[in-house]
Amino acid sequence: MKLPLLAVALCAALLAPPAPAAAAIPPAPAAAPAITASERSSEVINRDWTFTLGDPSDGQAVDLDTAGWRRVDLPHSFSEPYFLGTGFYVGHGWYRKQLALPASIAGRRVSLEFDGVFQDAEVFVNGHRAGRHVGGYTGFSIDITALAKPGANLIAVRVNNEWNARVAPRAGEHVFSGGIYRNVRLVITDPVHVAWYGTFVTTPQVSDRRATVRVQTEVRNDRSGAAARVALVSEVLDAAGRRVAVHRSQRRVPAATTVTYDQTLPELRAPRLWSPDQPTLYRMVSRLYVDGRPVDRFETPFGIRTVKFTADRGFFLNGKHLYLIGANVHQDQAGWGDGVTDGAARRDVRMIKDAGFNFIRGSHYPHSPAFAQATDELGLLFWSEAPFWGIGGFGADGNWLSSAYPPDPADRPAFEASVLQQVEEMVRIHRNRPSIFLWSASNEPFFTKGDAMPAMRDFLRREVAFFHRIDPTRPVAIGGAQRGEIDKLGDVAGYNGDGATLFLNPGVPSIVSEYGATMVDRPGEYEPGFGLMPDTPDQKAKAAAAPATSGSPTYAWRYPWRSGEALWAGFDHGSIASIEFGSMGFIDYFRLPKRQYHWYRHTYAGVPPPVWPVNGTPAQLHLAASQTVIHGTQGLDDAQLVVSVQDEAGRALSNSPDVTLTIVSGPGKFPTGRSIRFSNKSLVAIRDGQAAISFRSYFAGRTVIEASSPGLKPARLEITTTGPDPFVDGQSPLAPDQPVIAYPPVTRKAFEGDPINVTISRPTSTSGSAPGHEAPLANDDQLETAWRAAAKEGPAFWAVDLENLYTLHWLSVILPDDQAPAFVVEISNNASDWRQVGEAKPGRKSYEFALFEPVVAARFLRIRFPAVTPDHPAALSEVRVIGKPAN
Repeated sequence: MKLPLLAVALCAALLAPPAPAAAAIPPAPAAAPAITASERSSEVINRDWTFTLGDPSDGQAVDLDTAGWRRVDLPHSFSEPYFLGTGFYVGHGWYRKQLALPASIAGRRVSLEFDGVFQDAEVFVNGHRAGRHVGGYTGFSIDITALAKPGANLIAVRVNNEWNARVAPRAGEHVFSGGIYRNVRLVITDPVHVAWYGTFVTTPQVSDRRATVRVQTEVRNDRSGAAARVALVSEVLDAAGRRVAVHRSQRRVPAATTVTYDQTLPELRAPRLWSPDQPTLYRMVSRLYVDGRPVDRFETPFGIRTVKFTADRGFFLNGKHLYLIGANVHQDQAGWGDGVTDGAARRDVRMIKDAGFNFIRGSHYPHSPAFAQATDELGLLFWSEAPFWGIGGFGADGNWLSSAYPPDPADRPAFEASVLQQVEEMVRIHRNRPSIFLWSASNEPFFTKGDAMPAMRDFLRREVAFFHRIDPTRPVAIGGAQRGEIDKLGDVAGYNGDGATLFLNPGVPSIVSEYGATMVDRPGEYEPGFGLMPDTPDQKAKAAAAPATSGSPTYAWRYPWRSGEALWAGFDHGSIASIEFGSMGFIDYFRLPKRQYHWYRHTYAGVPPPVWPVNGTPAQLHLAASQTVIHGTQGLDDAQLVVSVQDEAGRALSNSPDVTLTIVSGPGKFPTGRSIRFSNKSLVAIRDGQAAISFRSYFAGRTVIEASSPGLKPARLEITTTGPDPFVDGQSPLAPDQPVIAYPPVTRKAFEGDPINVTISRPTSTSGSAPGHEAPLANDDQLETAWRAAAKEGPAFWAVDLENLYTLHWLSVILPDDQAPAFVVEISNNASDWRQVGEAKPGRKSYEFALFEPVVAARFLRIRFPAVTPDHPAALSEVRVIGKPAN
C-alpha cells in the first residue's frame, strides 16, 4: 500500500518545538495529569520502548509475550552499534511501548508524531492498525483518537528498511539502516486545532525599514458532524517576546474539514533581518477560539530575510552579496548510526559554523527538525534536499546500487509519487525556517540507465514545478547537475566534482555543490582539499599573474557569477560504497576534527590550529566532555566524551594505546552498553592519541565515567542528567553490552554480483581539451563522442576519479581511429603517486588490458600520452574499467 501525496485530511496536530527536558509518559496508567480544554499537549515519548529484530506475525498483539525482546530508547537504529562498514541489517523490526493516557482525553484528539522512521512504518494501537507511512526521511502524524483510551495503551510499530523499486531513494552511497531513528511525540488537542505543521509564514515585502508578514494557517475541525465558528488570532512576537503585530479572523469551519485562513498582518517597522551573522528569530503565535472559548495555541518560529540568486553576480542575502562557503553533511554519527539526538545534531551544526562556514548542504535527504532548528538559531544557511539520489557504478535493480530513476516503466508512477510525497512533507515541515534558503530536487540523478534518461529529465521538470506550486518563495536547485543535460531544469544548478571546471559562466545561477573528496583517516594533513576547482582551465594563468602570499590561496575560481562552494564532506559517514569512501569528511566519524578542518578554521575563522600531538611516553589519560549536564530523560540531549593520551607533563601524545570508557556508577549508556573499548586496530578507533563517543542517559542522576588503559593513570568525569525518571541503583535497568557486530544473521554485503563498468559519468581531468571534445565525452558510455587533447605537440593525459577504491579487473580503451600516439596506463590512490600498469603502441583503434596481476585497489586511472604530434593527436572515444569496490 502506498501513501498518497500529503493531504490536509491526513494531517494531525502541529507540534511546537519541544522543551529541552520533556516530561515523561509513565509506563503504567497511574497519575496521568488532566489536560485543560484549551491546552495543546505535546510530549516526547522516546524512553522505555521494547524492540526485536524480525517479523513476528502478532507483534501488535496486546497479550504477546515479549520476554525475549529488549529494552531500547529512541532515537534508535536497527544497526546500533554501528561503526562504519558496508553491511547492515535489512529486514523488519518491531517496537512496542506502554503508554498511559489521562481520563481528560475524552472528547479530545490524540495523535502520534514521528520525526523519521526508515523507511516503511505501520503503527498499531491496542492491537489495531492506526496508519502507515512510507518514506525514510520525513516526519508524519498518525491520528489514534478512535483507538486510544484513558489508562493503559499499547503502541506498536512495525518497521522495515527493505529496498523498494518504487520508493525514493532507489540509490545512494550512504547506509540505509532501519529504525525509529528520530523523535516521537504524543500530541493531544481539541478537535478544532491547527493542522500538523499547518502554518506557512512568508514575508512578501522586506527591507531594512519595513516588512510585511503573511500567514496561511490550516485549521482542522474533527468534531463529529458539527461545524464550528472559529476565530484565529495571529500575533508576531519579536526576539524579546514583545508583540509587534496582531490580526484576527473568523470563519465557519465545517465538520471533518480543513480551512486555510490567509492573513496579512500590520507592517513591521525596522525589522531585524535574519542572517548568519545575526540569526534573529520571530515567533508567530496562533490562537484558536470557538464561541469565545480558547481551544488551541501554537507557536511558529520564523525569520525575516530575502534571498536572490543571479546568473552573473552570484548570491544575495538581504540585498547584500554573499559568497557561500559550506559543507555537505550526512546525519549519522559513530556508534549510534542515524539515531542521533537533537543535541548531537546541534553540535554538528556548531562545528561547521565554528570553521567559518556560512552554509550547509543537507546530503542527500531531508534532515531532522532539530537540525534545521539549529541552523536557524546558530546562523547557517541550509540547502534542504529531496531523497532523489544516484550512485556511480550502479547495476541491476535490487538494492541501493540501482538506477536512480526506474528503468522499468511500471515502477515509475509509484516512484514519482514517493518522491513528491517526501518533497511535500519536507516543505511542510521546514518551510518556516529562515535558514532554509534553497530546496533541492536531487543529487546526481544522471546515474540512471540510459534509456530511462529522457523520462528522468521530464520528471525533474515536473518535480521543480511541484516545488514552485507548494512554496513559491524559494528557488529550487538541481543538485549534482554536471551530467545528463539537467543543469538548466531548475532555478539553480549545483555542479559536483569536475562540474566546477566544465561549466564556466553557464548562464544560470550556479554553485559548486561538491568539491574536495579527500579520502583520509584522522589526523590527515594540514591543508585544504579544494579538489578540481584550482584546475579550471584559466586558473593556472591567474595564479601565475597573482601568486598567493603567506601560503594563502588566491581563490581565483570564485568568479563573480558563481554563488559559492560546498566541501565534500563535513563529516565521515557510513557508506555502502566502502569504509574509505565514507572517510572524506574534514571531521571524523567520532566528531573529532582532522587537521584539514583546522586549516579551514584558521583561514576562514582566524582560529589558529592547536599544538599537534607528538610521539612520546604515555603516562596518563585525560577525559573531557562537551557538557557535564544532560538536559532531560527523553533522549533529546547527550554529551560527547573525548579521551586523550598524555605524558607526565600533560602534553598531548599521538601514541594510541587501547582505551576503555566504563560507567563506574549511575545511569547512562554508550552505543555498546555500559563500556566501550577503543583500539587503533578497530573501527571503534583511537587515532593520533584521541578517541571520542557520545554518551546518553534516560534516567536522572549522577554518572561517574572512567577512562582506563593498561599501565596509564586513569581519568574520571561526572555527568549529571536532569529531569524526571530518577535512577535508582539496583532497581533501574542497566544498558546491556552490545557487540559491535550485533546482527550477523540477515546482513547484506554492498556491491553483490558481477564486476561492472565503474567509469561511467565519473569526474574527469585532463591536460586540456579541444572545443567540443571535452573530457567527459570519453566516459559517457557513447562511442560516437570523444575527448580530444588541446595540445598539438608534447605530452597529454586524460584521467578519471572513480570516487572510491576499486579492484580493477579489465580496461578497455577505444579510440576514434588508429592514428593515436603511444600511451601508458597508470593508477593511483591519491592522484599524486602514479604507478604504470600498462602501455600501448600506436596503430590500433582499440586496446584491452587485463588488470592487474596481482590485483590491486585504485581510485584514479590515467591514460598518458608522452608525445603528441599533429599527425598523431591524443583522443579517446570511450574508456571502460570493469571492477568491484575493494572491500
